Amino acid sequence: MEYRKIRIIISGGGTGGHIFPAVSIANKMRELNPESEILFVGAEGKMEMEKVPAAGYRIVGLPIVGLQRQLSWKNIVNDIQAPFKVLASVRKARKIIKEFKPDIAIGVGGYASAPLLWAATRMGIPALIQEQNGFAGLTNKILGKKAGSICVAYEGMERFFPADRIVLSGNPIRKEMTVPPTPEMKAEAMTFYGLDPARKHLFIVGGSLGSGTLNKAMRGWIEAGCPGGEDVEVIWQCGKYYKEGVDKFLEEHPVPNVKHFDFIKRMDLAYAAADVVISRSGASTVSELCALGKAVIFVPSPNVAEDHQTHNAMALVRKDAALIVKDAEAGEKLLPAALDLLGNPEKIAAMEKNILKLALVNAAQIICDEAYKLIK
Repeated sequence: MEYRKIRIIISGGGTGGHIFPAVSIANKMRELNPESEILFVGAEGKMEMEKVPAAGYRIVGLPIVGLQRQLSWKNIVNDIQAPFKVLASVRKARKIIKEFKPDIAIGVGGYASAPLLWAATRMGIPALIQEQNGFAGLTNKILGKKAGSICVAYEGMERFFPADRIVLSGNPIRKEMTVPPTPEMKAEAMTFYGLDPARKHLFIVGGSLGSGTLNKAMRGWIEAGCPGGEDVEVIWQCGKYYKEGVDKFLEEHPVPNVKHFDFIKRMDLAYAAADVVISRSGASTVSELCALGKAVIFVPSPNVAEDHQTHNAMALVRKDAALIVKDAEAGEKLLPAALDLLGNPEKIAAMEKNILKLALVNAAQIICDEAYKLIK
């Protein structure tokens, strides 16, 4: 395929799970042809307005807001304003398209992508959607009717999109997360985190902000005297929001076999160290764990639209590639399940083999190829 110079608009955002794949697609487009011009479109005030420029790309914000389901005066005001902001966003999107003249519009989900792709398809611009989750979001379900190609990360997405336009691409993931860790990396990880190679290792990761549920489960286990953890060391990523409270808790309950961090700078080494991972099941995280071939226990977040983290996790659980513990049951069942798995190397090996079969590591290339195919 000839990768000629093109003009690309990439829209969406709201969470890291949307922004990171978007930046990965842009990086691959730039790699295929450094002269291609790329413009991001996001939602004003959301994290993409900071993260995208940090990655080296220009972004324009739309005034769009999402509907809030919880009842409060602030949310009522938000929801009254929402339709007017949608109309203003569509008008601004049309203006952006007229000025930038894109060859293709790519939507990565999140409500910021709706006005841009809606306007683009009505102005004759070919559109591609990248759906990261095993359960399609409302925005993408609506946009899928007009998109020329829908790149998905899970099988069985015909429930949501026209089957003839679905491409199984996987989710774009960070380059350092595309291959399982080597023994040399594991040795480096032991040194980096100050761990004992003779022990078993558990990595608990709650995302950049942390997870109250995972942190509560860890606190309960430590307060109970770390039962079953005599031969186990833990890397605990608690999140910056919870860091102060966790610091205070560990001062009162010192445990030498637990290393805690608010943020993990070397995720590749944390994964390399781990025999078992405990994690939420956001789309990008699931894709990385598949590529790395890690034995994982998912605790899906209940605080996401359409419960898509449970759908993501269950796609792996059904293939014996992961275990799942419900958020509401984590306090009682999570650490016992993790310690039980750590004591079963045959089960770990089987899970590692099964999850690795589900890895799709060439996603950004597939998505970019689909985009080029749509451009006349």
